[in-house]
Amino acid sequence: MRGTQNPLILALASGLLLGFAWPTEGITLLIFIALVPLLQLELRLRNDKKQFKALRVFAYSYLSFLLWNLITTWWLIHSTIWGMAFANLCNSLFFALIFTLFYWVKQRLPHKSAYIFLVALWLAFEKLHLEWDFSWTWLNLGNVFSEKIYWIQWYEYTGTFGGSLWVWIINIWIFNRIQNHTSLLSIKSILTTLSTPLIAIALPIAFSLYTYQKVPLAEKKLNIALLQPNIDPYNEKYKLTNLELLEQLKDQMKPFKAIDFDYLLTPETYFAEGFGEELAIYDRSLLHQSIQKELINFPLTQWITGIQFYDVYAQNDSPSLTANKVREGLWVDYYNSALQESFQNAPEAYHKSKLVVGIENMPFKKYLKPLLGDVLIDLGGTVSSRVVQEKRRVFSHPIHQTQAAPIICWESVFGEFVTGYIREGAQFLAVISNDAWWENTPGHRQLLSYTKLRAIETRRAIARSANTGISAFINAKGEIEKQTTYNTKTVLTGTIAPRDKITFYVRYGDALSRIAILVCGLYLLLALSGRIRPNSKA
Repeated sequence: MRGTQNPLILALASGLLLGFAWPTEGITLLIFIALVPLLQLELRLRNDKKQFKALRVFAYSYLSFLLWNLITTWWLIHSTIWGMAFANLCNSLFFALIFTLFYWVKQRLPHKSAYIFLVALWLAFEKLHLEWDFSWTWLNLGNVFSEKIYWIQWYEYTGTFGGSLWVWIINIWIFNRIQNHTSLLSIKSILTTLSTPLIAIALPIAFSLYTYQKVPLAEKKLNIALLQPNIDPYNEKYKLTNLELLEQLKDQMKPFKAIDFDYLLTPETYFAEGFGEELAIYDRSLLHQSIQKELINFPLTQWITGIQFYDVYAQNDSPSLTANKVREGLWVDYYNSALQESFQNAPEAYHKSKLVVGIENMPFKKYLKPLLGDVLIDLGGTVSSRVVQEKRRVFSHPIHQTQAAPIICWESVFGEFVTGYIREGAQFLAVISNDAWWENTPGHRQLLSYTKLRAIETRRAIARSANTGISAFINAKGEIEKQTTYNTKTVLTGTIAPRDKITFYVRYGDALSRIAILVCGLYLLLALSGRIRPNSKA
């Protein structure tokens, strides 16, 4: 490969290209060459005559991934500087370990097999990152196309793992094409070298455009109001009582009393006074009674809102792994929940099941709690664990029986997780979020952008209510049809179309990642066995 062989420059180049490719401000096409300098870096270090090759591969790749993390998720600093540092340092470590393991395997397998192992290992880790307690899926490679929805309509078959696979195939292909050409001094030589990878970029986009045209239009429409209260969570939100928050909602909804909305959505933890509302007696609470009085004005409307619930236990020993000790003999379980309220009907609740590491749960609490006691790893925001709900639940409209998926904030980043709602009968996605924690930074814009991927994967329209951030209506093709602006107190009204069709991705989920885990394990065993000779030249 012609050009620089300086490992530091190659490491910085990959980190910058990855960061500057990322949504929402990035140039997406950069992702198809972003990993090429990193692959060249590995080859350069493998062939030099210096010692500690594996350690240097780790160190330089760590620099690349840390730069990528900092460029894309620096805004975590608005929770705490320590939270931002912990998330970025740990995530970079995981990626660097993956790349270093690839370097080791490449010494023990034919190089084509080693590159297959690298791709499979990366996809396997992305799957792990969706499931384990240290889950931080923000930088899964398939998310990079969230602003290019017309390129990836085929996510309804593959989910974001199809995008991750696409990125790695093109990068490895371009890297190998460049290695086999000694001169890239003219436009003609560059085009000749890159012609087949360019075709491999164009064909999936062409198929995507074809798929886009085939998505059928839905006839039925639901009339929905999205409340964006724009309450500062740092200095205002948690000082208000739940009844005061209800009064604010009544004031915002006054201009809409003459409209028969099918649904009203308000944000995550809209009601979050003190400990919250006691779950066991909520149906007899003053808040529930007050909500029912307000719903007299909206008798046909189903209201989906965020709320904090709690359960109290008067006992000496911890009643559950998630329980938080208040004082001796008193424990509390907290729930970050979605609440369904409709006129003269019993309330229903769904409890958030994907929790933000360190903020809503202590990672590996079962093992760390005996060592650390009540000290939680604080990534900025709270020090209380939350109870999760193991199975997805949908909310059924009491009049026309439409099924809504109550998705709470961070849960909208998890593709296969969201398909669980569809398999329970959800006909559209009702996302409630509080995006105000990271102020006017790429954080809230990226979260909205990733939500569009769920629309494509499931072919479900989305109604999204955010405290402050961006509330929006998104159709089943991932297109934003209406949206609010940041830092605005408003009510956004619109319509969405419920759907019943089950996509391939909903049916089979992250099948690509499961195949990758199998391939990764097979090649790792072959590398450990030493039964296959590696290439004599790198």
